[in-house]
Amino acid sequence: MGGVRFLYLVRPFLPFLPEVSSPDRKIPFNQKLLWTAVTLLIFLVCSQVPLYGIMSSDSSDPLYWLRVILASNRGTLMELGITPIVTSGMIMQLLAGANLIEVDFSLKEDRALFGGAQKLFALIISVGQATVYVLTGLYGTPASLGAGICLLLIIQLVAAALIVILLDELLQKGYGLGSGISLFIATNICESIVWKAFSPTTINTGRGPEFEGAIIAFFHLLFTWNDKGRALREAFWRERLPNIMNLFSTIIIFAVVIYLQGFRIEIPVKSNRFRGQRGTYPVKLFYTSNMPIMLESALTSNMYILSQMLATRFPDNFLVRLLGVWEPMDDSPQLRAVAGLVYYISPPRTLSEAFTDPIHSVIYVLFIVSACALFSKTWIEVSGSGPRDVARQLKDQQMVMAGHREGSMYKELKRVIPTAAAFGGAILGLLSVAADMMGAIGSGTGILMAVTIIYSYWEIGMRESGGPEMAALGDLLQ
Repeated sequence: MGGVRFLYLVRPFLPFLPEVSSPDRKIPFNQKLLWTAVTLLIFLVCSQVPLYGIMSSDSSDPLYWLRVILASNRGTLMELGITPIVTSGMIMQLLAGANLIEVDFSLKEDRALFGGAQKLFALIISVGQATVYVLTGLYGTPASLGAGICLLLIIQLVAAALIVILLDELLQKGYGLGSGISLFIATNICESIVWKAFSPTTINTGRGPEFEGAIIAFFHLLFTWNDKGRALREAFWRERLPNIMNLFSTIIIFAVVIYLQGFRIEIPVKSNRFRGQRGTYPVKLFYTSNMPIMLESALTSNMYILSQMLATRFPDNFLVRLLGVWEPMDDSPQLRAVAGLVYYISPPRTLSEAFTDPIHSVIYVLFIVSACALFSKTWIEVSGSGPRDVARQLKDQQMVMAGHREGSMYKELKRVIPTAAAFGGAILGLLSVAADMMGAIGSGTGILMAVTIIYSYWEIGMRESGGPEMAALGDLLQ
């Protein structure tokens, strides 16, 4: 009962935590679409509103590798992005899955306490992160900013984090579709891809100004250069700026992931409660969705941050250099790993770079594939989606596998689910590697997360618009 008492510690804070009340009626599909659009609009506005009081800084961004998947935009209200709520959710999920805290999700009180604990931890994490960002000089040295501006910056970041938490809760409570976290991640990644395809910003590359957007640059080069063959080569394969081949690579990865989404094993189930009611429990190839690639990315990105901070402070220390050696990128203050452990777990940026250093490429591929497979297999156990948990859920709903005895249901699920989770995680890792080496826009991790999230939204939309019967069957078999 110690775990339950831990949740009881949250109870005194519940009255002070902002909360979105549950709807007292079923929300129509059109209204859900409207609420989802409003939520997205608020997020996009916050992503463009700059923080008041910051000083311009041309220093390396330690969160550069994380921003795409954390829906973060440097120097704006969305500086923290979804980091606090994702970190809090993962910690609470792992604690509950490992039985370090006792939670009975069938009890309304436990669900409320668990949700309150997640929200409280997310706010605490946002306060801690905002304080670290301000005091470490991300917006200018604290001495030059002054105590008042430092406090104001922290308040702005925490208030924005609270807005993200409430927007996510709004969708999760049934007012909208899916979750705010997934919506913000997919939007941020798609926004990045669209911007790099159509950006009208001009950049001086030493040969005169060029448009950043790959498609706009294609037409600009084709119409302004006399040598059309050289213009086409430049548009398709130019370096250090988005090119047409990057766009083709992105489209190919999108298509492959959507195609693989259809791979699944349909386990036939029937109801003991309602005679004649039959359905299937789908075990998808991507059984854990984008979770393994998200966990792997969070792990490596945090290693980047730690290594970069240590390298900046102790550049000549042997152990620090063993972890990672960093050098500025061409024409940019942004740092990039060139040696050490962090270098070998960072992706080669191009196919030529992969062939130039094959040892780096092989180690990177083995690390990504094994890490994603391991994270995927581990996640099904701690998230309550393992074979034992699924068998229990089906039994509670008085569903049994057609053609099998009730006792053999767990054995059949144990044969299928862990294999699908590990294999699907490994495939995600390989796709991420392929996307990075092909130069796909938005990074391999970002593209995979965007596609899986968009596909899940498509499934939600089909289920919601298919009428109450489809919605009821979808809820039953989820």
